Amino acid sequence: MNRLGDKIIIVTGGSGLLGKEIIKSILSEGGFCINVDISNETKEDLSTLKCDITNEESVTNCIELIIHKYGKIDGLVNNAYPRTADWGNKFEDIKYQSWQKNVDWQLNSYFYFTQQVCKYMVERELGAIVNMSSVYGIVGPDFTVYNGTTMTMPAAYSAIKGGIVNFSRYLASYFGPKNIRVNTVSPGGIFDNQNPIFVENYNKKVPMKRMGTPEDISPAVVFLLSDESKYVTGQNLAIDGGWTSI
Repeated sequence: MNRLGDKIIIVTGGSGLLGKEIIKSILSEGGFCINVDISNETKEDLSTLKCDITNEESVTNCIELIIHKYGKIDGLVNNAYPRTADWGNKFEDIKYQSWQKNVDWQLNSYFYFTQQVCKYMVERELGAIVNMSSVYGIVGPDFTVYNGTTMTMPAAYSAIKGGIVNFSRYLASYFGPKNIRVNTVSPGGIFDNQNPIFVENYNKKVPMKRMGTPEDISPAVVFLLSDESKYVTGQNLAIDGGWTSI
């Protein structure tokens, strides 16, 4: 199929677990994907582009480079997940400065990257944005899945992901008249060789009895970027094996 043919699409955090699969799916549908990641080296065709999404100047330069070379941006997937070294501390151990920095790095970077991309989408009155959130942006954590492990759900994660869901609704309403669609994808737990006790606990709870995979998530992102979803905006699609249904 060629659902994304001739589309120029940015994926932030494209070198991560979900990002790699999202890019693979975009390419398989004919889109040209620009992997924006702080770990990248910038290639001449910009298929990989080094950018620190937490730095205003880096973001501005990144987007200007893309526009200069390709003249447009058709799609944006906000997927990057920057976080501090103490990410994962229990609530009572979180330092205020750490909380501030994680909200700034994650939620505020989504704002700025989107704002700068939308300047160019507005000019063409065309664009699709997918913001990656989480089921923990919809419901509270079930801490029992962490029993028997040292793992926990960081408090900032729920605050940030919940913020992303409603920020996406705001953007959908604001940019709807300009034919710019904004939707959210909220994955459930994704298997990444976590502690086997956690995986077992998780699988017992989720109705489909398994954790998700990147391959479960990427097709929905492609759909929301494609013209097949041309009348879909302001929605949050939970891909979670039924986690949020119970």
